[in-house]
Amino acid sequence: MKLASIPEFVNSDICKLKSENLYRKLKTIEYHNGLSIVNKKEIIDFNSNDYLGLSTNLQIIKNTIKDFDEISQCSSRLVGGNNSVIEKLENSLSRHRNTESSLVYTTGYTAVLGVLSTLADSQTTIFSDESNHASIIDGCRLSNSKIKVFRHNDMENLLELVRNVKGKKILVTEGVFSIEGDMSKLKSICTLAKEFGLFTIVDDAHGDFVFGKNGTGTPSELRVNGLIDVHISSLSKALGCFGGYVASTKIVREFLINKSRQFIFTSAIPTHLCKSAITGIRIAKKGILQRKLFKNVKFLHDSLTHMGFDIGNTCSQIIPIHIGSEKLAIKFADVLLQKGILVHPMRFPTVKKGSAVLRLSLTALHTKTQLSYALDHMERTGKEHKVI
Repeated sequence: MKLASIPEFVNSDICKLKSENLYRKLKTIEYHNGLSIVNKKEIIDFNSNDYLGLSTNLQIIKNTIKDFDEISQCSSRLVGGNNSVIEKLENSLSRHRNTESSLVYTTGYTAVLGVLSTLADSQTTIFSDESNHASIIDGCRLSNSKIKVFRHNDMENLLELVRNVKGKKILVTEGVFSIEGDMSKLKSICTLAKEFGLFTIVDDAHGDFVFGKNGTGTPSELRVNGLIDVHISSLSKALGCFGGYVASTKIVREFLINKSRQFIFTSAIPTHLCKSAITGIRIAKKGILQRKLFKNVKFLHDSLTHMGFDIGNTCSQIIPIHIGSEKLAIKFADVLLQKGILVHPMRFPTVKKGSAVLRLSLTALHTKTQLSYALDHMERTGKEHKVI
């Protein structure tokens, strides 16, 4: 078989990525009985967003395969893929976020794109935190709005940008930021929103089911839940399942059903995944797993800080170890992997060039023994490479 020739611009760009230590390769990770395996070797995995450890929960798995008789509806929800199980999940999510209504999307990414590209238009000005996730950046671009980016969590800078803007205004931020692990200043944002007529959208993918009473989310934790106009979140992180959702008013839900291309022109989320999420919500709402998680969070925060690592302003289960050099971050991660510790080096375009971090994601399933072992090797490697 004759192979197609590689376009020169592709080859050139890949060579450039390699020379700048920005080239990426897929790493095959197997899972067996809750253990992560790389190259047939058990590892301590700090890359998963399965914060409560629910992705391997036996109760969820049993409920998912019970009466399993359909893989997919094979249609969009408007055409022929809607199902009472999806609606049951949406009702559960509305109660969870204390909103009038919810709408499930197939992924959190498409939920973000759907909300921003539908609610905003060329007559809209969007104010977006500079540390917002790529899905928010893409959604803003897709909306064809005027986009004003404010410095991360800088309310004075936001005020400067908002003050003289007229017309339709939307502010979008994350509840818990996906790299730095810190919280958005939602109280200050809600105060500004009331004064200047900002429509507020919060992507709480990393705070949902973690913060707030029994996991009700970051806005709930900060006591501004009712002041947020649209909540967006994921079912594939702390809930350990799959999909994304939007929680808001009934009229916003109806608007998205009728106007959001990301909802209209894609197949419905499979009902067996909805069953997983419904069971996961019941377990997460007990609050037991969150308490286990935050014991691990405190232990790792305190230990890394004591060792001298720069972990920024994190207050969550996401802990960035600031390295700077892309080459050094890759080397650091490789050394840890040889010791059975999987940590991902986050590089451009996820972060700015020269600002690489090792991002640790903690779960409720990590044991004290695992954390102590990982910390020992992190400290040794940090000293060896003059990170601490």
